[in-house]
Amino acid sequence: MRLRALLDTRTLGLRLLGGEDELDRTVRGVMTTDLRDPSRYLSGGELVLTGLAWRREPEDSERFVRILAAANVAGLAAGEAELGAIPDDLVQACLRHRLPLFAVEEAVSFASITEHVVRQVSSERAGDLAAVVDRHRRLMTSGPAGGGPEVVLDLLGSDLDLRAWVLSPTGRQIAGSTLADSGPELSGELAARLAGEHLAAARTGRRGPHRVTLAGSTYSLFPIRYEGRDLRQTVLSDWLLAVEADAGDWPEERLDLLHGVTQLIAVERDRRDAARTVRRRLAQEVLELVQTGAPPAEIAARLRVAAPVLLPGLGTAPHWQIVVARVEWEGGDVPGGPVAQSLLEEMLVDPGTSGPEPSDRIAVAHTGDEAVALVPLPVPDESGDPSATGLHAEELLTLVQEPLGRGLADDGRLTVGVSASVHSAEGLRGALEEARHARRVAAARPGRVCAAGHEELASHVLLLPFVPDDVRRAFTARLLDPLRDYDRRHRAELIPTLEAFLDCDGSWTRCATRLHLHVNTLRYRVGRIEQLTGRDLSRLEDKLDFFLALRMS
Repeated sequence: MRLRALLDTRTLGLRLLGGEDELDRTVRGVMTTDLRDPSRYLSGGELVLTGLAWRREPEDSERFVRILAAANVAGLAAGEAELGAIPDDLVQACLRHRLPLFAVEEAVSFASITEHVVRQVSSERAGDLAAVVDRHRRLMTSGPAGGGPEVVLDLLGSDLDLRAWVLSPTGRQIAGSTLADSGPELSGELAARLAGEHLAAARTGRRGPHRVTLAGSTYSLFPIRYEGRDLRQTVLSDWLLAVEADAGDWPEERLDLLHGVTQLIAVERDRRDAARTVRRRLAQEVLELVQTGAPPAEIAARLRVAAPVLLPGLGTAPHWQIVVARVEWEGGDVPGGPVAQSLLEEMLVDPGTSGPEPSDRIAVAHTGDEAVALVPLPVPDESGDPSATGLHAEELLTLVQEPLGRGLADDGRLTVGVSASVHSAEGLRGALEEARHARRVAAARPGRVCAAGHEELASHVLLLPFVPDDVRRAFTARLLDPLRDYDRRHRAELIPTLEAFLDCDGSWTRCATRLHLHVNTLRYRVGRIEQLTGRDLSRLEDKLDFFLALRMS
């Protein structure tokens, strides 16, 4: 399609700001990015959509446009939602580089433009296969009545004779063909292996589709992701389209068609994420109340609001469990919290279920590199013990350890802690501390993916929230007051250093990286802590005392 055709489609809300002489350029794809340098994701001919988050000063516009021009993109469309009017420095940079520039009205989403371009490009390239894409589009955008991803996969089977599945990063089946003659189902073990192969290939930076032969069949794995972001921010939460066929000998038209289908399926992913917004907000509110020591009655009131949302139709208040997960990347330059949040939402789903929305009874919040899940347990077993039907750390890793380990590669780590179940608001603070301590136990183990449960903890973790105030003050003062006094006099940051050192499980390298210190400086600070307190941070007992003091302070 030509750029000129975009202006003729009024529903796209595009306004030409420059480059009228270049409107006959051919658009071969579309990419959304806010990276300052998206060149590695560009192959030429794209319409680039941007929210301008990369622009921090006027000089950034020249650098950004120069990169796009060098990559031979077709044009640039900038959204007005963030900054309002498009900055003049961007307009001038596009004029200098003869790059057509469009403004996108605030009311128009990038997803609508993407869908339109994908549909048009696929139609022009795929010839008679365009009808299939159009049928997919109508069914996917018609809401729940359209049938969701299953309808797309049914059409791939009936029109193109392709068996395909949408899989989560752990290998859980999000969608599969519902046709009676679609062949045998994809086993959970095979799906997990496909997910692992996809994650391993994605971490190398190779563009999809990735081809792999397993169990005597060849599969082509297409990523379903938002281009232009650091892979470590998305790879562990992206869906993938697995097609039982070798895409290596496909004509370009069929490859274009499948790439178009992945973008249409991404619309379903957007719907799923939007539906989780309420549950995530509820989890965040409850977590903040628990962490700030709010009265149990206030927490209980929020739980009464959350229970009907998380467990529709439940007549009584459920029991609850807390699950804490942390994703850490070497270097500390990529936040792990959002990835951990998506992973928990996936891991806490029964692996035997399918579909995009089985996690609608799980609420997960995240702060920093940590995610916290509030998991309801509505049905205790006959003995009345909810732990019999609750979550267990080792079971969470049964199918996900292998694929996620490959996605984490050699620079990432996932650790998970699981609390015991509690039946009231009074127990949530203890459950949160318990889950966090269990995660620390998991972090002390070797491996890229590790978990620990409440049964592995000493009972004192459960008692921390209920230590009398006078005992709490005396214990913490004895250990921490010398450090606080020293910090006040010398601005030495000993307390933050101690917290970071324990949080990094005593790792000098990781702690120094987190604090942006040289290791020798860190060793000096730890030595000063030991000198002031008479403790030895290489001893487990002293580490535990400091840990308890910080938690109770």
